[in-house]
Amino acid sequence: MTDTIDEMIDDTIVDTLDPEDYIPEPVVALVGRPNVGKSTLFNVLTRSRDALVADYPGLTRDRKYGRFQFKATDFIVIDTGGLSGESEELDSHMERQTLLAVAESDIILFMVDGRDGLTPADEGIAESLRRTGKNVSLVVNKTDGLDSRTVASEFYSLGLGEPLAIAASQNRGIQQMLAGAVKDFVVEQVVHSGEDTDGDEQGDDTGNHTGGPARDDEFSGKNKDGRIKVAIVGRPNVGKSTLVNRFLGEERVVVFDMPGTTRDSVFIPFDRDGKKYTFIDTAGVRRKRAVHEAIEKFSVIKSMQAIERANVVIMMIDARTEIADQDLHLIGYVLEAGRALVLAINKWDGMDDYQKELIHKGLDKQLPFVRFAETFFISALHGSSVGKLYDAINRAYDSATKKYSTSDLTRLLEKAVQSHQPPLVNGHRIKLRYAHQGGMNPPRIIVHGNQINKVPAVYKRYLTNFFRKELKSVGTPIKIEFKGGDSNPFLSSKKKKSRR
Repeated sequence: MTDTIDEMIDDTIVDTLDPEDYIPEPVVALVGRPNVGKSTLFNVLTRSRDALVADYPGLTRDRKYGRFQFKATDFIVIDTGGLSGESEELDSHMERQTLLAVAESDIILFMVDGRDGLTPADEGIAESLRRTGKNVSLVVNKTDGLDSRTVASEFYSLGLGEPLAIAASQNRGIQQMLAGAVKDFVVEQVVHSGEDTDGDEQGDDTGNHTGGPARDDEFSGKNKDGRIKVAIVGRPNVGKSTLVNRFLGEERVVVFDMPGTTRDSVFIPFDRDGKKYTFIDTAGVRRKRAVHEAIEKFSVIKSMQAIERANVVIMMIDARTEIADQDLHLIGYVLEAGRALVLAINKWDGMDDYQKELIHKGLDKQLPFVRFAETFFISALHGSSVGKLYDAINRAYDSATKKYSTSDLTRLLEKAVQSHQPPLVNGHRIKLRYAHQGGMNPPRIIVHGNQINKVPAVYKRYLTNFFRKELKSVGTPIKIEFKGGDSNPFLSSKKKKSRR
């Protein structure tokens, strides 16, 4: 293998946006021998069991991408395949996908097995990771039932600083580990003024918040620069750059009939009819076997970061190909990030009625979970129906950033409960008392009540659909979160006493 980590880092393309406007999320790579618990830690951090978020088939057989939040900072995490560590040269024994994850990362969590103790393979990997010059933290896993200090002491000889002991399978020590490993990348928590901030207080040992990432427009509803950020995503050669050029009316982005032309996310400010937009043209995401150039593999991170920074995402699907797993997983990542969504089925021109009917049936069958998103059948090349996307973007953005009063949301909650009562639990009915808004983009509705930890998933879906219909929300997911207890943060202490 000829490509080294340093060469790959040097070959990456610098973001075109002003750094003051775009701060990419730090990237954390999980590295180590096979079976040391990397995937377990990945699932704990992302709070998933099946790693569906951005789990692109083929491409991520050795790499899985996810996201998590620690304190007020969002991170992208990469789960990698195991390393042998049998040679002094990292290149000769590291799987190419793992090498790329190391090159993409800002932080490396080098995981070792506390029960196996220090092995020659660990020593070889540690030596190679030291030469990268990256921020490397040593994580000693599987310390449950053991004296963690005694187990960790053996690994000081690796020269990577103080070992951080955890038990990933038991979700123990994760918060302390993150506090030590990512402290240089954590920003201070911003306290928002507004109706309520305690809706974000729920979390777990990772320090994650159930409300999703903190954003500058979370409570104000608007970006600081007043622009609607629109990310255009999809598989390579689906027509993303062609659509950007059609929007702009000029050749601002390179268009060439070869997959993977766009190597990086390009941010383009644009004004239309008194509204300000920033279009983000992203590189495509494709299968591993179809990716040959190292730079192109970095586009996965760039696309994910573009989604994180967007308000609205236009998901482009090629009408002339089947809806692929990559399309579904990319849409899943958009929903996980809570971004407003518009579907654009491109290359619709020249298709006969039978082909169009098949596409409609395929969309109904494979994308029932995004029925809230508006769908448009367009031709980016010829401009057919492209103009309709502007109104869809505006509608989705307005729905995602609209403010709702506590009284209105509580009234709707009461109406929902009257229409369909929560189930009984041990002979006692779940009581949902009031609701208020906890954030925007996506809209978060915090529901307070008793026994909220026993609300079944089917009732959560009912409430989500009910609020979406009553609020006439379009194009954006709505997050329903529950908080226990009878306390109402909008009542003064005197009122609370009088109620008692």
